[in-house]
Amino acid sequence: MESKDKLFRKKSTLNCRGKILQLDTPQVMGILNVTPDSFYAGSRLSSVSEAVQKAEAMLAEGADILDIGGYSTRPGAAEVSEQEELDRVVPAVEAIMQAFPEAILSVDTFRAKVAEAAINAGASIINDISAGNLDEAMYEMVARLQVPYILMHMRGTPQTMNTLTDYEDVVLDVLDELQKQVAILTQLGVKDIILDPGFGFAKTIDQNFQLLNRLEELRILELPLLVGVSRKSMTYKYLGINQSEALAGTIALNTIALMKGAAILRVHDVKETKQTVQLYTKTTL
Repeated sequence: MESKDKLFRKKSTLNCRGKILQLDTPQVMGILNVTPDSFYAGSRLSSVSEAVQKAEAMLAEGADILDIGGYSTRPGAAEVSEQEELDRVVPAVEAIMQAFPEAILSVDTFRAKVAEAAINAGASIINDISAGNLDEAMYEMVARLQVPYILMHMRGTPQTMNTLTDYEDVVLDVLDELQKQVAILTQLGVKDIILDPGFGFAKTIDQNFQLLNRLEELRILELPLLVGVSRKSMTYKYLGINQSEALAGTIALNTIALMKGAAILRVHDVKETKQTVQLYTKTTL
């Protein structure tokens, strides 16, 4: 007998520039940060060659998507100029695509110019932490290029978001704010939209747990859900440990996310997450 969760989740695909990504089985997105100041030291890469080596390792571990970012979005992160972000991201995308032409790459940026340059360099998904709110040109560009778009909930900027955590009901408010953006994107003709509730972005630790506990409520929009809780403060601060000790807690939270319908898990630790997905999938056959 099929599980309730299996019946609830509709099969879905993403068209990644001609490569079809199946979402009926949860996918794993590996994080590649070509930045010197990302919140987790284990994800920082200082050169293109390091990015290629990390990409090779993650693909060998089973990563379905690689997410490349050149602007740290941790709370209070320093501003990075558009040109500097371009100089970090585009060469990394080009080098990884040259080494692994079948790889599916996502670009983690809220800037339309950086996103388009990365797509032209070989990336096929845009991962926007701002849901289009930090660059008014983003939605038009996504509609023109017709690439999958990850719509993440955030308020303010990485520099101000920690002061913007006043919600009447965090789950319903996040749902309402995402729904409005989905309507705009749909009207523009964007076909592949993925929702990310934005764990850790303009949310307190308690609000993060409320979101995870009621994650299935976001599925009312009938769009794939991406969950990014890897080694974040809702794990290590709540448990009173260091980020380097947060793998077990991350796996626990990702397992809950899978049970509540997550289609993509964005993580630092690909091998362990792929094992988690394999075991989860086996129990839902």
